Amino acid sequence: MKAQREFDILIIGSGAAGLTLALKLATNARIAVLSKGDLTSGSTWLAQGGVAAVVDETDIEQNHADDTLTAGSYLSHSDAVTYTVENARESVDWLIEQGVPFSKENGQLHLTKEGGHSHRRIIHAADATGKAILQSLIEKVQAEPAITLFQQSVAIDLITTTKLGLSGNQCLGAYILNNDTGVIDVFKARHTVLATGGASKAYLYTSNSDGASGDGIAMAWRSGCRVANMEFNQFHPTCLYHPQAKSFLVSEAVRGEGGKLQLPDGSAFMHKFDSRAELAPRDIVARAIDHEMKRLGADCLYLDISHRDDDFIKSHFPTIYQRCQQLGIDICKQPIPIVPAAHYTCGGVMTDINGNTDIEGLYAIGETAFTGLHGANRLASNSLLECIVFASACAKEISGQLDTKFYYPEIPSWDESQVTDSDEDVIIAHNWDELRRFMWDYVGIVRTDKRLQRAKHRSDLLQKEIADYYSNYKISKDLLELRNLALVSELMIRSAMLRKESRGLHFTLDYPQLGPQPRDTILTPINYQWP
Repeated sequence: MKAQREFDILIIGSGAAGLTLALKLATNARIAVLSKGDLTSGSTWLAQGGVAAVVDETDIEQNHADDTLTAGSYLSHSDAVTYTVENARESVDWLIEQGVPFSKENGQLHLTKEGGHSHRRIIHAADATGKAILQSLIEKVQAEPAITLFQQSVAIDLITTTKLGLSGNQCLGAYILNNDTGVIDVFKARHTVLATGGASKAYLYTSNSDGASGDGIAMAWRSGCRVANMEFNQFHPTCLYHPQAKSFLVSEAVRGEGGKLQLPDGSAFMHKFDSRAELAPRDIVARAIDHEMKRLGADCLYLDISHRDDDFIKSHFPTIYQRCQQLGIDICKQPIPIVPAAHYTCGGVMTDINGNTDIEGLYAIGETAFTGLHGANRLASNSLLECIVFASACAKEISGQLDTKFYYPEIPSWDESQVTDSDEDVIIAHNWDELRRFMWDYVGIVRTDKRLQRAKHRSDLLQKEIADYYSNYKISKDLLELRNLALVSELMIRSAMLRKESRGLHFTLDYPQLGPQPRDTILTPINYQWP
């Protein structure tokens, strides 16, 4: 039976950002947290590196800010950068209070270094920091009576006054598909928060889980929110290359602790591309690897940490060591085969520092949001930090409005009377594969105007087919993800076509130089028609 559930706050997404927000608001609100899979199915669980913060006396916050601005190719917003680095230590302390078991050495937090950082400032839990954070947050959330967790719950679309034909533009909640039962319920909320992660599953090779389909960005756009800088898709330089690896990331900390990138003949090459060699920012390293692979016609290159002591490798990188061992690779003796893979969406739904979007009552935090922090390229280990910092800011914003009374207009239940069960689900799989392949080929690490035009043409055709399918058949999780991913891919392509320069993660052979002034690419959904 279809239900209409009502909460003070609806949080769509159960990663570090969503759970942090829920915990910060649990004392005085009724909260629903939705996960479209189980609680560990998102990107936070897979994050290896750590949380960047100034905790060492030889480091200062201005260094962290300068490194962020440099990595972002000076497109980062200074207010967002300053706010983040100034709140970093407090965020780490809060995580420690939640029981996160960060690695220590001689009784002090162990700090590692990653590409683009001028100092050791990465607080980590061995090489499985995201898993350690999420385990602690899940335990805390499950103990909170004010928080109700809904797993296998897939958001279809936001409910707004505009969509209901009413005045104003306010978010009232969302339609939610129960993936176990197939029932679609109405979730009403005065405050709805998108914490759904990024859209790296748009690419054939990615370090992300299957759920990274840009759901929050797509829903916000369909509801009238602006998006910004969607052309900046970060490719992590080192994903494990193996037919059974399934998007396994090799942490940047391996290079931070002395790992060397090598060609198939064992020779070094990064020094030819940047004076920082292996510790250059990710965009530079990924382009260098891509260049060498294409030049040599190689399927992969290699990352070698075998010159370090065996005990050091096993204690600092236990997850990577064990996974490689399972695949017959002994990283204490052999180099690791690697390829770049889509890793992080630097653009997203435009918000202010407190998570407010263009729609009243709708917020976005974490990778879904565009705060201006990352600019044209995200600095390593600023992502988990961003989740905690901006979830905390959003919690303060929402808590100041919880006493406001609100009366919901009549919200219709989801109508399935005009659709039928599909007997052609194979189309979804085929379209998913086509989308990811042309995005990889035409909107990848190196772009051209012609490649982007080809991608736009295919995107238009694909979206028409998906819209027709969506209008005639009952929805499913796979269809919803495909629909969202196709839309977000279009936003990536359109944004890339507008940027007539090479900056950070957007590199085009037609405009290889920096433009005269850093500027954001902002798309506005004027008269957008949602099916």
